[in-house]
Amino acid sequence: MPFRMGPWEIGLILAIILIVFGVGKLPQIGGAIGKGLRAFRKGQRGEEDNEEMPKPKRKATKKATKDSAKEEKD
Repeated sequence: MPFRMGPWEIGLILAIILIVFGVGKLPQIGGAIGKGLRAFRKGQRGEEDNEEMPKPKRKATKKATKDSAKEEKD
């Protein structure tokens, strides 16, 4: 006998996810799942992912800020 998911089972799963992750994290989780599925499908078709990963932003240190300010004055 195959397992079938009805509306009650889907609702229960969604309620548990909402309780565990909270409302604020749901868009991030959905986006991550979507990107993962797209990458999986591209991998199945044999396509390469040409998109570069975004580089992490660096925070300016006090020394770097002071050095650049000195260079601008000179």
